[in-house]
Amino acid sequence: MELRPYIDALRHELALAAAAGGEDARELAERLTAPLESATRLALLDALSEAAAEITRDLAPGSVDLRLRNREPSFVVTPAPADVWTDETPAPPPPDPIPATAPSAAPGEDEATVRISLRLPEHLKNRIDQAAARSGVSINTWLIRAASAAADGDRPATPTTTVTATSGGQRFTGWVR
Repeated sequence: MELRPYIDALRHELALAAAAGGEDARELAERLTAPLESATRLALLDALSEAAAEITRDLAPGSVDLRLRNREPSFVVTPAPADVWTDETPAPPPPDPIPATAPSAAPGEDEATVRISLRLPEHLKNRIDQAAARSGVSINTWLIRAASAAADGDRPATPTTTVTATSGGQRFTGWVR
């Protein structure tokens, strides 16, 4: 992305405004435009950097990075990982059954706890709210379970139930989420 057109446009607007003030104002504006160019470039870079950070927050887990090369900014967009599940990819085996815990007993509740601040995109926070409600636990408990499973290298814990059905003399046994 080239900043020169934006800086030139600002210089032009400053010259037009100064022309209304007479010859002295126009000359002063011309003398000020050169020193203001670096300040203008820095202000534009700050704005672009904040925009990239805001987009990254909304795009998570994807990201947008602002890079500076030869005094010109460029954006590097890293999209969120695509789902690798297709009809041709076999589904992973079901996770081992997770012992049911009472909704009021969070893992590690008997241990000392610490408080952290976690900033999430709003759409992800809404999905977490829904997942916790489906599991019948608080958001805190759900997040503790998900973090514990991720730290152990497992999939996030989801309650499972064994179902046995008999139909016409056949017996089916499996896991249901």
